Amino acid sequence: MFTKTAKFYDAIYSFKDYATEAETLHALITEHQGSAGNSLLDVACGTGKHLSLLRQHYDVEGLDLDENLLAIARERNPGVTFYHADMLTFELGRRFDIITCLFGAVGYVKTPEKLQQALRNMIRHLEPGGVLIVEPWITPDNFQDGRLHSLFVDEPELKIARMNISRIEEGLAILDFHFMVGTPAGIDFFTERHEMGLFSREEFMSEFEANSMEVMYDPEGLMRRGLYTAVKKAG
Repeated sequence: MFTKTAKFYDAIYSFKDYATEAETLHALITEHQGSAGNSLLDVACGTGKHLSLLRQHYDVEGLDLDENLLAIARERNPGVTFYHADMLTFELGRRFDIITCLFGAVGYVKTPEKLQQALRNMIRHLEPGGVLIVEPWITPDNFQDGRLHSLFVDEPELKIARMNISRIEEGLAILDFHFMVGTPAGIDFFTERHEMGLFSREEFMSEFEANSMEVMYDPEGLMRRGLYTAVKKAG
């Protein structure tokens, strides 16, 4: 999916305050963790920027479906184990004290059935008393069909304009990003399609509760999209 844009990913999302987000995550984990260990798995870790900060506190590992993003994450985090795997089906043969899935990445599963599968798979890899933190994508009520979006990067040797019109097709959010990317080597034009599921708060909450998770919801979250902090009940 990020074949052409992985190398620009960090520049495109430079507006994210990873340091503050990592501090918030650490505070939530410290407050809610009931397991005794220190292992953390970041599912859909992207370029590994959260892990580069969280590794100060935890024994971290990362997992992502996109090899191009993983290559950047590995370079950023030498010595950290990374897995090329799908959040729906990964099987690591062990459990973790903390699992995170951030920046709305869970939306890429697309359907409610696959959302259940992904959450259950993460819960299955969690120690009793462990903490699962999931940052959702946009809810159906907040998605604006037909809205025009733009994003710009202005660095000395990198200029990017990204535009799209958000729309809904068969219940999915369709984001056809149109890119114009300029570097000293030239200017390139291309498109990149992202298809995302639109899941309600009730869908998340019911799945957590059905799988013996004590769940807390923060409507503000890391970047005003909400945040689920769920603790796996012992036994």
